[in-house]
Amino acid sequence: MKGKGIGLGLLLLALSALTLRGQNEASAAVDSTLYGQSIFNVLPSVSKGGKADVRVTQTKTLQEMLSRQIASNGSRNVTCYRVRIFNDNSQTARAASEAVLASFKAAYAYPAYRSYTNPFFKVTVGDFRTKSEALQLLGMLQAEYPTAFLVKETVNYPWLGPRESYRTEDETIVRR
Repeated sequence: MKGKGIGLGLLLLALSALTLRGQNEASAAVDSTLYGQSIFNVLPSVSKGGKADVRVTQTKTLQEMLSRQIASNGSRNVTCYRVRIFNDNSQTARAASEAVLASFKAAYAYPAYRSYTNPFFKVTVGDFRTKSEALQLLGMLQAEYPTAFLVKETVNYPWLGPRESYRTEDETIVRR
């Protein structure tokens, strides 16, 4: 039991060291190369050019339990915030929604989605876990899209990488 406590303590120490190192870096951007990576694959090691080896020993039972937990949560949903920049049901709404989507994608680096829920064509942008993040984008877009507003949408859990597809309630999202 004492060995497990020491191993867990060393793991927590390694994780906190990685976190502190990340906080001291100038850029606060998310490193997209870490999508789909296991923490065990990114721990420092001498063979990867690191200054020291960090070894984590875990039982096969723990690995199996973690795999079962991930598999059981595959069908869960999570609510995210997005900004709706277009919402119309006129006769020209289809063409107008395509034009708004194309102009937004050309001007901004946020993901954008076009959907149809009878009788409305909608263009929604962003994938934000918190309302405050979505409000920042809304503030940026308010001048160009004065009728923009926040919406909550349910997406599949867990979040996927930046180049993978996922399905929401009424549309399939393909990121490129």
